[in-house]
Amino acid sequence: MPPIPELTEPLTDGEIRVRMAAERDIPEILIAYQDDRQLHLRLGQERPPSGAQLGTRSEQAAAELAAGTHAQLTITEADADDCIGQVALHSIDWEHARAELGIWVAPKLRNRGVAGRALRLVAPWLFDACGLQRLALLTEPDNEPLLRAARAAGFVDEGVLRAYTRERGARVDNAVLSLLPKDLLR
Repeated sequence: MPPIPELTEPLTDGEIRVRMAAERDIPEILIAYQDDRQLHLRLGQERPPSGAQLGTRSEQAAAELAAGTHAQLTITEADADDCIGQVALHSIDWEHARAELGIWVAPKLRNRGVAGRALRLVAPWLFDACGLQRLALLTEPDNEPLLRAARAAGFVDEGVLRAYTRERGARVDNAVLSLLPKDLLR
C-alpha cells in the first residue's frame, strides 16, 4: 500500500483551513462530543472517545499515514488554529483507488457551509496527491445536514444500502454518495 502524503501546507478557501490532525486538537474534540451528545452515534461509535483514546489515535497517526490506511484532517477557521471539525479518510482500497470519508463539524459552527467547504478542499488533494479515483461518503438516510453538505461539495447520491452496517447492536441503513474526479469539473 502506498503511504498517504502529509499536507505540507494547509488547504484553504479563505474561510476555513484543513490541516493534518494533531494532539493539540484533543480539547476541542472532547468539547464537540460534550456539546453534541449524539455525535458518536452519527459517527458509528458505541460511545464518545476519552482523552486517552484520542491521544492514542494521535500517536498512531504517522504509522497509519505511512501504511496508507487512515488519515485524520482537522478543520479550522482560516484565521485560527482551533479544531472546529475533522475529515477522516478510511476504508482505503488502493487496488481500486477508492476510499471513504467521514466528517463532523462542531455544533456551534454547523449550518454555515463548513462541511461542504472542507469536502471541496480535501477531495482534489486526495485525487491528486493520493491518486484516488473515487471517494464515498456513507451516512444514515435521515442525516440531512451531512447529505446537504456532501451534495454542495459535488457528491452524487447513489442510493441506500439497506442494513449495511452494524451499529449499537442493530443493522443500520446507509445512504451512499460518491465523488469522482470528473465531478469536480461541474
